[in-house]
Amino acid sequence: MVSERKISAGAYDLNKFLFGGYETDIITTLYGPGASGKSNLCMLVAVSQARKGNKVIFIDTEGGFSIDRVKQILGNKNGLDETLQNIFLLKPTSFAEQEKSFETLLDYVRKGNISLIIVDSIAMLYRLELGDAIRSETTENIQEVNRKLAGQLRTLNEIARKQNIPVVVTNQVYTQFVRSENQEQNPGLSNDQQKFERKVSMVGGDLLKYWSKCIIELQHHRGRRKIVLRKHRSLPERELHFEIIHEGIRKKGLF
Repeated sequence: MVSERKISAGAYDLNKFLFGGYETDIITTLYGPGASGKSNLCMLVAVSQARKGNKVIFIDTEGGFSIDRVKQILGNKNGLDETLQNIFLLKPTSFAEQEKSFETLLDYVRKGNISLIIVDSIAMLYRLELGDAIRSETTENIQEVNRKLAGQLRTLNEIARKQNIPVVVTNQVYTQFVRSENQEQNPGLSNDQQKFERKVSMVGGDLLKYWSKCIIELQHHRGRRKIVLRKHRSLPERELHFEIIHEGIRKKGLF
């Protein structure tokens, strides 16, 4: 049996949590609300690979990539210029530009020597484009936007599987309020009597769930942070309470 390969996630406690780091032949999705730590986790794994001399493709759709953050992660170690030279940064500002970024990504992969692909985030520009399509009330436009996102995820999946290149993408969330399960069984309650539960879901949910073999949720509540492993090929659902520090992240007390 071929053993699964992994790369360091860039932090000791996160590597321990994931039993070695991110798997190399799959898409790993990190999702959560703003300021939950998604871009920080992307920066950690990118710097971890780049400082070793490995090439990283970083598609930044949200402006989350920060040279100052790279300096903090490196700490007192030298090699800032060398590290940055190993990160190919693409910064699309529209969904059409994101499509073109994937063409550039494929060119880099064909040339070889790519050790990691990051898309932070896969869904922000898609969400804006989908909003325009919905407002146009044209079914064909909505289907086309969804088809393009599915195509991008399919491309990333093929690269991960065939080239054994780890892919890490981030995703946004949206909140719905739904009736609690007990009240589903008693629909006769009035509106005043009904109680609703807050449900957090990924943008483009089914598409991302289908293509991602590892799904990690990041939570942020009143300054306290938690990582929840929601889906994995070999690990059970589990949690890690953490804090963000200059050098990366570290395990913390209860949520």
